[in-house]
Amino acid sequence: MSETESQDLAHTPHWQAVRERHDALVQVIEQARHAYYDSDSPQMDDADYDRLFRELEDIEREHPELAGADSPTESVGGSARSDFAAVRHLAQMTSINDVFSFEELAEWEERVAKELGIDEPEMTTEVKIDGLAINLLYVDGRLERAATRGDGYTGEDVSANVATIQTIPQTLNGGPFPHRVEIRGEVYIPLKDFEAFNEALEAQGKARLANPRNAAAGSLRQKDPAMTAERPLAMLAHGVGFLERGDSGFEAPDTQFDWYRRLESWGLPVPVHTRLLKGRGAIVERIRELGDARDSLDYKIDGVVVKINDLALQRSLGMTSRAPRWAAAYKFPPEEVHTRLLDIRVQVGRTGRVTPYGVMETVLVDGSRVSRATLHNAQEVARKGVLLGDLVILRKAGDIIPEILGPVLAARTGEERPFIMPSTCPSCGAPLAAEKEGDVDLRCPNKEACPAQITERVAHIGARSALDIEGLGDEAALALTQPEASREEVAAALVDGHAIILEDGTRLLLKEVDHLAPAERLAAAEALLPPPARPVLTREADLFDLSARELKDVFVWRPVKVEGEVTGEWMQVRYFWTKAYKASMKKDEPAFIPTPSQPSKSTLDMLAELEKAKSQSLARLLVALSIRHIGPTAAKALASAFHSMDSLRAATLEELSKVEGVGATIGESLIEWFAVDWHHELLERWAKAGVHMEDEPTEAVSKVLEGLTIVVSGAMPGYDREGAKEAIVLRGGKATGSVSKKTSLVVAGPGAGSKATKAEALGVPVIDETRFQDLLDGGLAALGLE
Repeated sequence: MSETESQDLAHTPHWQAVRERHDALVQVIEQARHAYYDSDSPQMDDADYDRLFRELEDIEREHPELAGADSPTESVGGSARSDFAAVRHLAQMTSINDVFSFEELAEWEERVAKELGIDEPEMTTEVKIDGLAINLLYVDGRLERAATRGDGYTGEDVSANVATIQTIPQTLNGGPFPHRVEIRGEVYIPLKDFEAFNEALEAQGKARLANPRNAAAGSLRQKDPAMTAERPLAMLAHGVGFLERGDSGFEAPDTQFDWYRRLESWGLPVPVHTRLLKGRGAIVERIRELGDARDSLDYKIDGVVVKINDLALQRSLGMTSRAPRWAAAYKFPPEEVHTRLLDIRVQVGRTGRVTPYGVMETVLVDGSRVSRATLHNAQEVARKGVLLGDLVILRKAGDIIPEILGPVLAARTGEERPFIMPSTCPSCGAPLAAEKEGDVDLRCPNKEACPAQITERVAHIGARSALDIEGLGDEAALALTQPEASREEVAAALVDGHAIILEDGTRLLLKEVDHLAPAERLAAAEALLPPPARPVLTREADLFDLSARELKDVFVWRPVKVEGEVTGEWMQVRYFWTKAYKASMKKDEPAFIPTPSQPSKSTLDMLAELEKAKSQSLARLLVALSIRHIGPTAAKALASAFHSMDSLRAATLEELSKVEGVGATIGESLIEWFAVDWHHELLERWAKAGVHMEDEPTEAVSKVLEGLTIVVSGAMPGYDREGAKEAIVLRGGKATGSVSKKTSLVVAGPGAGSKATKAEALGVPVIDETRFQDLLDGGLAALGLE
């Protein structure tokens, strides 16, 4: 396609619709990844995520110009949380491409067989455990470090917590061992132990854990290893990443299956259900066997991973940016449950997007009690044909919030009612509208003052991917911006005959209202409550000016629980300060007596974190501003190119679009954001409060690679793909992705594929990943290639 044709296409309604759908998918998938990998609180079921991810892949396949470096299709998802030290994996921890039918599996098998020139290569079949990925670094047979996957390149150092898991050996058995080896596996909680642990929690009056996967992830991320030790965690190893043989006489296995035997001989637990098979029929039969047996296993699985067994063949097939070409994961069809759809309501996100969600009769889904599920937009509600009052089908996919598939038509009584999308914002009353022609989503245009949007944006500012402010999460953001968010529920509780308890112990009860109409009863309950509290924060511009004194009288409503069970009563409590009254059991004293109140420790910690956040990088600041389309990857690229907020504000669309990984869509979004007056005021207030608006200059690096053209292929220790390129460019070199006669050097790491072979055929020098840092430090001279 010529440049002129591309420009003409960019102005057609179809192209605009495709681009908008692409951008919407990127945003939803990134949010789902953050909730799943970083927060251990999934907000989308597996099947829904898989459907959206496949749609994104299809769009980028048809329109490759939309597939930027920051697309979810180019990464594995997740990030390293700041609660733990960041750890660079010695080799990338990749994802695995999913297939959802035996036909798709057959297509993959035919493709790899054709590329290998082998009709039926040997393959392993392994259970796909629903746990938390772990990377174990053993040095000379001793466990040196354990890390979570994170974004595939950088994870969290959880060594102290992993040391409490009895099934992970601190020292390997036998020998000889490689000097360094990264062993990959999944941490999980055995189902029998999970149930027993939940029963023990109930006996102590504590809440049950939701499901094994989230419980395992949360357990491994406990700050106190003693708490991790109390959880019945286990691990199964499923492969090897980085390998450095050393001089111990160690000989590496040549096949995947032999590696499992070696790992087992070293004392590492491996899945007993792994089989070495040949032929499509045998593989399909094994997958069916495991599918039938999944409920009898002692851990949850959501599929079967099929891998080429021969490691040399694996290397010849190589990798994509996020997954090996020599493996595929067959995903089991999700299970389904039924429940009653009571209502469809809407919620407002931080960018103003208004999303319908179903309120259902509570149903048990994968160990969690679920009462709501997203419905995405009004068109999705219409497409699925669900009515209020329907018995609906939920797809059970192992997560907390499943997908509503549709209604059970045979169960309809005729009393069901259609859903009508509201025309005004439920939070601020502004008229809803599509932001651009062709958008399927409605948005609240009152971005500056809509309470719901402010709440979401404030919570986002504190997120780990943004300014990483400990204590500024969803609840704190709600207390700051909408302290009366539960007021309607509190009033409804009064109408239902429950008591409301104020901070000083006063019990409110609604009496003698039986003669009133329901609406009048609700009005009487509202009048009985204290006057609505005004929010401390009405715009995020004031966030960094908060003081402990301002937070003293922030009250919120909380449901009263007895032994973990909700009683129906509500209590008024201070959110940021300690109680100003305490209960007394003495006969000669009031039931509640005044007591000195002071800022809670968590409040003081949050304020300290706010102060620390003022020095965060420009990239994190850009993410914190909730600029549409700008996630962590695009923010890093922009910060690296422009270094300050003033430079970004002055940049033209052409200058922004030239930044690798940015492009016109993100550039336009940034320019539109800077064009809004109240955004200028926000930046000015933050700058006045001491928030850094530019990055510190980096230390000068010697131009040891000046004049060289270098190709980096595969994983590099301590660097992701873009980081390796940046390191080369920073030292004066040119980093390219293709090998030619003009190439000065190829650095080939794990997953390098055919580039090293091509380089050798052209006579271009090739080094492995272990020499990459030598190259950066001393150029070709350090390698003896000058």
